[in-house]
Amino acid sequence: MADAIVAEGLVKRYGSVVALDGLDLVVPEGTITGLLGPNGAGKTTAVRVFTTLLQQDAGRATVAGLDVVTDATALRGRIGLSGQYAAVDENLTGFENLDMVGRLYHLGKKRSRERSRELLERFDLVEAADRPTKGYSGGMRRRLDLAAALVAEPSVLFLDEPTTGLDPRSRLGMWDVIAELVAGGTTLLLTTQYLEEADRLADQIAVIDRGRVIAEGTADQLKDQVGGERLELSVGSARDVATAGSALARLAIGEIVVDDRGHRLTVPVTGGAPVLVEAIRLLDGEGVKVLDVGLRRPTLDDVFLALTGHGAEESTTGGSAG
Repeated sequence: MADAIVAEGLVKRYGSVVALDGLDLVVPEGTITGLLGPNGAGKTTAVRVFTTLLQQDAGRATVAGLDVVTDATALRGRIGLSGQYAAVDENLTGFENLDMVGRLYHLGKKRSRERSRELLERFDLVEAADRPTKGYSGGMRRRLDLAAALVAEPSVLFLDEPTTGLDPRSRLGMWDVIAELVAGGTTLLLTTQYLEEADRLADQIAVIDRGRVIAEGTADQLKDQVGGERLELSVGSARDVATAGSALARLAIGEIVVDDRGHRLTVPVTGGAPVLVEAIRLLDGEGVKVLDVGLRRPTLDDVFLALTGHGAEESTTGGSAG
């Protein structure tokens, strides 16, 4: 399997802000790679470099075998991009937006019109095709923007936080479309802050923080790096929280996370079901009123916290490095 995207030591600065700090990344053909990180981590900057919208200050990148700087013109005809905000002309209809993109790609009048109709049907926009897009909902605009990125049938597609701002139903629908695209052979680089999205869609995940990849692998491989399970419980009062924390300290293999206001504790443990039984025995012995208790594997959120020390939706730079 060839590599569709390769980045070696990418550096990009905005004044004093270092957006990319030696980024290395490899994306195999026909796969979905999730670029996961907080606001300001460098995700959008990386996408802009890969799609020839921005030149790096140092390092090298190729997409579909073409250099993003020296082969930029040829590369633009092979890639598709859907950014964080739907880039549609509000004064044009849905059909006119797609037809215009086809003409810009030099598909010709007949093929542009055919392709536009194909995509309107695929994205369930036929009924709205001849209405100005200023009347479209957020989910409809998102679908139209993704359709526009597919007009030229690109071999490599970049989706920069494609479900930001969508309601849960629209997000699920977009996930189905993305999975269908890759099943058809498209290579996809997906940037996201949504841990569930990366877990659901990505064949591999690269965690990016402060402009560099700090971990990569499948979702399961990243979770295995954190290790163990998480014992989660809700108790009846703040007093019970303190008592439970003391009782369970002997089982913990790491720091216990306490939510006093919600009367919840998360305890990193190892040992599976027997450790759950032991925890209940200890809590019962201390007279703690347990409202809810369960054992789960680490999530990508646990991974991100372990790797970076902060959550995936926190900004790391305070600037606009992306």
